[in-house]
Formats: sequence, structure tokens, C-alpha cells
Amino acid sequence: MGEDIGAYGGAYAVTRGFLDEFGPERIMDTPISESVIVGAGVGSALAGLRPIVELMTINFSLVAIDQIVNHAAKLRYMSDGQFSVPLVIRTVTGGGGQLAATHSQSFENWYASVPGLKVAVPATPYDALGLFRAAMKDDNPILFAEHSLLYGMRGEVPDEWYEIPFGQADIKRKGNDVTIVAYSRMTHVALQAAAMLEEKGRQAEVIDLRTLRPWDKETVLESVRKTNRVVVVEETWKTGGFSGEIASTIQEEAFDDLDGPVARVGGLDVPAPYNGTLEAAAIPNSERIIKALSDNYGI
Repeated sequence: MGEDIGAYGGAYAVTRGFLDEFGPERIMDTPISESVIVGAGVGSALAGLRPIVELMTINFSLVAIDQIVNHAAKLRYMSDGQFSVPLVIRTVTGGGGQLAATHSQSFENWYASVPGLKVAVPATPYDALGLFRAAMKDDNPILFAEHSLLYGMRGEVPDEWYEIPFGQADIKRKGNDVTIVAYSRMTHVALQAAAMLEEKGRQAEVIDLRTLRPWDKETVLESVRKTNRVVVVEETWKTGGFSGEIASTIQEEAFDDLDGPVARVGGLDVPAPYNGTLEAAAIPNSERIIKALSDNYGI
């Protein structure tokens, strides 16, 4: 269920052809009312279905935040397990498309702070499919955040069936000199930074979290204990970002292994500008990652 997912094929063409293939009983266009979309999804899940609802962007999830946070996330707990809410909420996150301040935000870190919700943030086609298959089997509500600028990305996806468990990070690049932790589109920015560091003779290990709740702290800590240097990168505002949770965990559990303070790179604390040059300046890039490592570790 969602806005324009049927005949129109989806705002980002993700559901193109679904209506013809599956019919109107399974593919349902909805009014422009996010609270109704998520509320109907919660009700459908309580009734025994496994609904997938689409919110055109994560910015619009604010209109449905009561349904997401106070109902979907809590009903299983508050009913002592008598009810479950196997609901997948697909939505689009991130900036970079010059869609201005109210259409370019990243709120997945907010939802990752809510017990009862799970949050997926895939960075590649392979991860998106594997995580989505796992999400469809889960008995908990899941926020599945897809970055708008990754829809044009191509990658290898095997024909054989596979799934990716939640809470299992992926080491996208191995290295011994520094750890870069990222997710969603920032994974690719981190890989760009790793390529720049290689030119300096440094080998960076890039960890893609893939999910924020649960998040794979064991893989991160193991890498930090090996490299002794770490920078956490995310697109959302640095203030209140999920990188603070990661940095705090590293500081608490691997303090003696660090050669300096945990570095954090996040979006600038401003509403997203409409101007393309200004917007690009507000979003983390590889140069800012290199600078953070230089400032904190002298590399």
C-alpha cells in the first residue's frame, strides 16, 4: 500500500509493473495520508497479514510517527506477545537531489532509538534484496530506508535465493590502518575516502552496518581493536546522530585500543539548502573524512 505505487509505478519506479503482475487486491494505491497508510498497515498486520507499506519519503513519516512509534513498535510488548506486527515500512531517505529542506532529511537514526522497531539501511543492490527478504519474514515492524541517490546503482545479485540477517555488518573493504564505519550512501563515500588513503599508503577498513537496529557492534569493535583508529560517518546531522551511539560504545568497550578520540563526520547542522552547491557542502564527503582522520590521528 502507498501513494502512486499502482498504475503510476511508484515515485522512484520501484513498484513499476506490480499492479499488472499481482492485481489490485495485493497492490493498493492510497490517499495522500501517511497516518492512514501506516495505520492500515498496522491493522492488517494485527489481522494476520504481512503488509508492506510505502511512504514516499522518510520526511513524510513524521505525519505517521504516532502509528509507527506508539502502535507498531509497542503492540507486541504491550499485549505480552498475544499480537505481533509483521509490518515493513519502505521509505526513501537522504539528500543530494536538490529537494530542499523538508524533502532531504535522514531520520532513520531517530527510529533506531525506538525499542520494538528494526531499521535497515542497505547500501548495495545485493544487500537491499537480502535484507528485504529477511524483513518480510520478521514478526516485528521494520523501517526499511532506501537512499534516493542509490536507486540508479547497479550491482551483482545472484539468481539463487539468499537472505541477510539483521544485525550483521559487512566489511566492504579490509584494512589494518584505520576503520571507517558507515551505512547507506555514506558507505560509498567511505570507500572513496579509503581509495584516497591508499594513495597515501594507508589501508582503511570500511564497515557497512547495513542495519541500525540491531547494529553489529562486535564487528566494529573487532576492527577498532585491530586498527586502533576509527571514524564514524553518516549523512544525517551530527548533533543527535546515530554516530554518537556508535562512538560511545567504542569509547566504552575499546577505549584502551584507541590511539586517539573517536572521529565523527556528519551532516552540517542546517536545514538542507535547495541550492545544489550549498546542499553538497552540507553533506559529508570523502575530503571531510580524510580531514577528520588527520585531525584526530595525524594521518
